Order: sequence, then C-alpha cells, then structure tokens
Amino acid sequence: MIMVTTAVARVLAGDELRARRAAAVTERNLVAFRTGGTYWWLVVSGFAEPLLYLLAIGWGVGALVGDMELPDGRVVPYLTFLAPALLAAAAMNGAIAESTMNFFAKMKFAKLYDSVLNTPVTPVEIAFGELGWAMLRGAMYTGAFLVVMVVLDVTSPVRALAAFPAALLVGFAFGALGMAFATLMRSWQDFDYVGIVQFAVFLFSGTFVPVASYPVAMQVLVQVSPLYHGVELIRSITTGTVGWGHLWHLAYLLAAVVLGLAVAARRMARLLLG
Repeated sequence: MIMVTTAVARVLAGDELRARRAAAVTERNLVAFRTGGTYWWLVVSGFAEPLLYLLAIGWGVGALVGDMELPDGRVVPYLTFLAPALLAAAAMNGAIAESTMNFFAKMKFAKLYDSVLNTPVTPVEIAFGELGWAMLRGAMYTGAFLVVMVVLDVTSPVRALAAFPAALLVGFAFGALGMAFATLMRSWQDFDYVGIVQFAVFLFSGTFVPVASYPVAMQVLVQVSPLYHGVELIRSITTGTVGWGHLWHLAYLLAAVVLGLAVAARRMARLLLG
C-alpha cells in the first residue's frame, strides 16, 4: 500500500512539474506580448473582421433574409442566428493566427525552441504552453465579441457567460490543429494553403445558412469541419436550444484537441531533437 501511494505521489508531482514548465512557456509569450507595444491593437484586429461581418451581413443581408427557424421551432432574427457563428469564427481566427504563422516563425527562424530545449522543458510541454497562449489570445477575441453580442441584444449576459467556455474550446481545437499543420510547413508560401482552407471553412460551416440548405453531399463535407461543430455548440447555448445531442459536437472538438496536440508534439520532437 505504501509503495502504491508513493508511486501515485510521484506521478502527480511529475504532472504538476510538467504543467508548471508548460505554463512557463505560456508566460514567456504573455510577457513578450505585453511588452511589444501592440497589446490592444492585436485584440481589436482579432475580432474586427467577424464584427464587420456581423454588422454588414447581420443587419444588411439580414433585412432581406428575414427570420430564421431554430431546431426547437422558435423563430429568431437573422442577427441572432449569425452572431454565435461569427463568435466561433473569432475563436478560430485568434487561435490559428498564433498557432500557425507565429509558431512557425519561432520554430524555424527565431530558433526559440532550440534555446528552450536547453532547459528541462520538453517538446510536449512546449506544445501545451504554446496552445495555452493561443487559447489566451482567443479568449481576448471571444470575450470582446461576446460583449458586443450582449450590447446588440442577440443573447443574454447569462448565456454569453455560458458560451465563453465553448468558444475557448473552439479556440483550443483550432490551436492544436493549427500547430500540427505548422510543423508540416516548409516555407511561408505554404501558409497560402492554410489561408484558403481557413476561409473555405469559415464560409461553409453553417455560418451564414443552416447546413440543411446545402446538397446532401455538401452536408457531409461541412460536418467534417471543426468550425461546424463549434458553430452548432455555441449557437445552441446563445439561443437556449442546447440539448443532449450537442454532446457530439463537444466530443468532436475534444478529439480535435487531442489529435492536434499528439501530432504537434511528435513532429516537434522529430524536428527539434533530430
């Protein structure tokens, strides 16, 4: 019994130490971010694009589209239907911006991680630390966007608070997947493909119209997208239609986090440790 207790204590102590080392990587990014002089500009730029879509399409096109029917039969204004999808897009944009190009620059050109690996920090802990930082940036974007949603009266403050963790999970998923893809990039030109895929996912994830309006074959492709699951999860929370069936979307996003982290950590170990 004493031996089992000792072994468990060592495992827990090791997990705590690994968590502290990963947090140190996140803290390093936070300090660099705050001292870089672009703190508020990056926050504003991160959610400006989805906000402009919300105002232009939600009000402009929304006046032509009219009301939308929710799964429970309720009819809501188009702005209410669109806003949670753009919130998910804001989380995606923030996470991808940090976990792809910035991550690639630090790994390939700044050689930051070569120095970090001279400390006890491992590639897996670097991946967790960078993902934690991507999630923090995504939290700033989504938090600001949720405030706008409450001000525009497209959701209530209580539902906005409930949607915040879901938006963080969307950022977590895209941060992990973006980091995995960044380890496969060979040059800056490869990021053109990332931009194309990101924009296609943004347009075709049930963002602007219900997925049921697409042809059947297209619906299958849409439902593969992590953003689709993020949109459905957040929309159900902000409109009050969440149910047990939405656990599927939650499980999908969690699986995307695990897959992205596993690939990123393995690729980083191969690239950095030879």
